[in-house]
Amino acid sequence: MAIELKMPALSPTMEEGTLAKWLVKKGDKIEPGDVIAEIETDKATMEFEAIDEGVIADIAIEAGSENVKVGTVIATLAEEGEDVSAAPAKKAEPKSEAKAEPAVAESAPAPTPAPESKPAPAASSSDGDRIAASPLARRIAANRGIDLSAIKGSGPNGRIVKADVEGAKAGSAAAAAPAPASASAITPAPVAAQDFGIPHTAEKLSNMRKTIARRLTESKQQVPHIYLTVDIRLDALLKLRAELNDSLASSGVKLSVNDLMIKALAKSLIAVPACNVQFAGDQLLSFTRADISVAVSIPAGLITPIVVDAGDKTVSKISTEMKDLAARAREGKLQPQEYQGGTASLSNMGMYGIKQFEAVINPPQGMIMAIGAGEKRPYVVDDSLQIATVMSATGSFDHRAIDGADGAQLMQVFKDLIEKPMGLLA
Repeated sequence: MAIELKMPALSPTMEEGTLAKWLVKKGDKIEPGDVIAEIETDKATMEFEAIDEGVIADIAIEAGSENVKVGTVIATLAEEGEDVSAAPAKKAEPKSEAKAEPAVAESAPAPTPAPESKPAPAASSSDGDRIAASPLARRIAANRGIDLSAIKGSGPNGRIVKADVEGAKAGSAAAAAPAPASASAITPAPVAAQDFGIPHTAEKLSNMRKTIARRLTESKQQVPHIYLTVDIRLDALLKLRAELNDSLASSGVKLSVNDLMIKALAKSLIAVPACNVQFAGDQLLSFTRADISVAVSIPAGLITPIVVDAGDKTVSKISTEMKDLAARAREGKLQPQEYQGGTASLSNMGMYGIKQFEAVINPPQGMIMAIGAGEKRPYVVDDSLQIATVMSATGSFDHRAIDGADGAQLMQVFKDLIEKPMGLLA
């Protein structure tokens, strides 16, 4: 008996993905654990492993197909010893629906019923969000990028059949479909492109860019931000970093300023637990360790790999982990648990010469620290005006969960740790 291979949910929040690449072809024999495809989620490209053995009898979704819903059949696996050559006939079976369905399913649409007649039911069934559609209609819709939820079926009980899908234009139904309830309140209506005759290029948004747009819009619309900024003298930290790098040179570890900032933020959150929290409706979640999400820019957008329990790790361990996480983030090889979660975030734009900025909170976290560039500035040191290396750091706090006074306390602890950095080694 043939086995259907379906688009897997590679993370708890995944609803659709891009079938980036097939690593097998029709007729190939596979065993459990074999990597058969690469699937692109909104954050990474992940490997899809087979859990059964057999022979690839059919590939239903071509490589490069986008917006493939979780649960969609992407290939068929024939069991050991099954006649693979017969498999295509099985694939063609849904086409017989023209005989199985009433004639109205494949003929011209029926006349509009009189006003007193009962209207045809909607495609969505009353027992949930499942859309009533024939297998062939689903496959045609998937291949053409048509959203079945926007189509009224002409089959029995409103079931969507082949004729309904073939009459819809690719992309048009999807555009007309209503947004999910969870996003409709926060997603603005699409804006029609107006180029005014200016030369330009148009690039389709990646899954990652769509997710960034949705989540940051949600954050700015639903999370009341409060911003607190402090100026921090860096000279002592830079001196300590140089000394540590000298001592770590033989082990191949080279600390960055960002590594020390991660450690400082984690220790600050442990010292001020009122800021290591998350707003959760009628609850406030308070965390006992500090997992720091670190913003990393990659070609497709932005991702935040997590340094777990950064407060208890040495700065050399943090440095090693960050180099590995950042490298795999740029290759799209992070696992979901490596970028989903975190108790707070850190975004450093100092390397770009940005003096100061206000970062958008990464929901559902309660705060994010924005780090500006260190620069020579006039600064009062020991009651005298001197030239010092100073940076500005801005904390963005979710005011539903974190009071201004608590945020101010965290910023003060963070400043003290940077200006007296031996505390980072304790």
